[in-house]
Amino acid sequence: MISIFEKIKIVLEMIKFSHTVFALPFAFMGAILSARGIPSPTKIFWILIAMVGARSAAMFLNRLIDWRIDALNPRTKERAIPKGLITPAQTVIFILISFASFFLAAYMLNTLCFKLAPIAAGVLILYSYTKRFTWLSHFVLGIALSMAPIGAWIAVTGNFELPAFILGLAVVFWLAGFDILYALQDIEFDKKMGLYSIPRFLGIKKSLLVARGFHLIMIILLLLFYPVMGLGKFYLFGIAAASGILIYEHSLIKEEDLSKINTAFFNANAYVSLCLFIFTFIDVVIVK
Repeated sequence: MISIFEKIKIVLEMIKFSHTVFALPFAFMGAILSARGIPSPTKIFWILIAMVGARSAAMFLNRLIDWRIDALNPRTKERAIPKGLITPAQTVIFILISFASFFLAAYMLNTLCFKLAPIAAGVLILYSYTKRFTWLSHFVLGIALSMAPIGAWIAVTGNFELPAFILGLAVVFWLAGFDILYALQDIEFDKKMGLYSIPRFLGIKKSLLVARGFHLIMIILLLLFYPVMGLGKFYLFGIAAASGILIYEHSLIKEEDLSKINTAFFNANAYVSLCLFIFTFIDVVIVK
């Protein structure tokens, strides 16, 4: 009999809750930039609830929609639903709770957030199906994550503004780039199952080049954001540090050796988002 604490641990592992660190720094980055300082505690609280609710819903959806495919993939067959640790019915309940938290938070933030919430939910639902019919799935996932900084921006200002779009677009290319790297592990499985991804169609060598190109575009967009927002040198330090981390990430993955993909994916990208947030926080809140 699985104890309640073991069940919670399984659920948190199932949705990779610790990986919220990828998106949360960008959400708070959008919040402090739009406020030109620290938003009110109430805003921060509901942004956090919206972020966690949306991401949890997306992960639960992905695990539920893909569980039969996951059961056939040697890399994912040990996930909670294929192993029978969590049932599909229980997952549906978790999805409903997560979406309820997200919509409540959007309602508490402002009218525009609440009006846009169904569109955001639609993108989250769409993502898990896109790899069945288009290689653009990497971009759809990027769009889903870009809603973190854009949503936080709208939560603070009540408006959708050009800087929010630029920051969100940078996140799209960042996420699409490292999702391509992650998908390198499943090239043969994707071919076998008829699933779509850039690595499946381009192969390892060209996919590595595409991922590098996407991350270069991300850095260019972040540099473009600098004069638009009138930011200072610490923000530029953050971009320099993030660039160094991305260079290190790509150095770990070679055409003939993909053994370090997990290190590149989980560690390096967490540092990228944290680094950008910390230096932006110094620039906007501490130095001003």
